[in-house]
Amino acid sequence: MVGAVLIVVLLLVLGGCGCVVWAERGGPGWVRGVARVTLGAGGAVRWAHRNRKRQLVPGDSGSSGSADGDG
Repeated sequence: MVGAVLIVVLLLVLGGCGCVVWAERGGPGWVRGVARVTLGAGGAVRWAHRNRKRQLVPGDSGSSGSADGDG
C-alpha cells in the first residue's frame, strides 16, 4: 500500500515537472496552471525545509558531514 502511494506521488511529481518544461515552451493554459501549482509546491517545500533547519539545535547543524567518513 505504501509503495503504491509512493508511485502515485512520483508520477505526480514527474508530471508536474513535465508541465513546467512544457509551459516554458508555450504550452496551453491548463499546463501553465499546473506548472504554477508545481512551482508553488516546490517553493513551499523549500520554505518548510529552511524553517525546519532553523529549529535544529545549533550544535547539530553542519556536523553530519564529518561523521559520514567522507575524507
